[in-house]
Amino acid sequence: MLPPGVEEALPPTAWQLETLRRRLLDHYRAQGYELVLPPLIEHLDTLLTGAGADLDAQTFKLTDPASGRLLGLRADMTPQAARIAARHYRDRPVVRLCYLGTVLRTQPDSLGGSRAPRQAGCEIFGEPGFAAELEVLRLMLDTLRLAGLQEVHVDLGHVGIYRALAARLNLDADDEAAVFDILQRKSQPDLRDFAAARRLTPEAAAELGALMELNGEVSVLERAKDMLDVRDPAIAAALTALVRAAAELARIAPDLPLHVDLAELRGYRYHTGLVFAAFAPGHGRELARGGRYDGAGREFGCPRPAIGFSADLNELLRLGA
Repeated sequence: MLPPGVEEALPPTAWQLETLRRRLLDHYRAQGYELVLPPLIEHLDTLLTGAGADLDAQTFKLTDPASGRLLGLRADMTPQAARIAARHYRDRPVVRLCYLGTVLRTQPDSLGGSRAPRQAGCEIFGEPGFAAELEVLRLMLDTLRLAGLQEVHVDLGHVGIYRALAARLNLDADDEAAVFDILQRKSQPDLRDFAAARRLTPEAAAELGALMELNGEVSVLERAKDMLDVRDPAIAAALTALVRAAAELARIAPDLPLHVDLAELRGYRYHTGLVFAAFAPGHGRELARGGRYDGAGREFGCPRPAIGFSADLNELLRLGA
């Protein structure tokens, strides 16, 4: 009787969800995060700016009978947190916000996924340094632990490398979208065809192809230094950030399996740096994901460095103890 991808929680699951919700919010509060409760519905143009620019296809839309303006049901709470930080905390140099609530999507993120996740997350605005990356990665791992998930692994990537390569090629929007799709599918034959059709130099084609091969254990970052042009400051900085993130994760969670994928570009259009996701063995969908998206709040006149993560409580409870 419910739409596909939408589910209701009945006892005892509803109580388990509420217990997990309280546990997570108590932890975020103890770490210095302030809780915000954004509205389920907003003006569409506000929802789809900045970090929400990729959400158009996932957003339910309707017309407000009171004003005639287009409204949207939130598909992700991150853009709302960015708006709140810019509009209400612009005088504060660093803002830490957390949130928890249902989001609605026209289609799931992945096959068999939910269209109504119960999204929990934390965001830091105004902190450009590596300390913010490490803090958010720790919070993501804490979230999984508090949900009872003991066996997880983390994927690391960095959109700065692809951004640097794409900037060199001076691709138009259609060609950049085509290369993006090829990299996500890791299709070397399609890349060869594209390189021939666009007359890319052998060096440029080789570097794009290298991104598809550079995935696996952390040791691939050493190979990356030989396969990519580290004379480019953006590429060198991205690899340095990945090496540092991997080292810090190995220090704080020695038993945590790490995987690096330089062709992983989730959220590419708004992420600006390190990206990461957590998975459980035998479960194809990510449990949590996040990354850096500097410039958050620009559309509201208050651009700031930003980084955060989010997770779906439904998935956490389904897989947790």
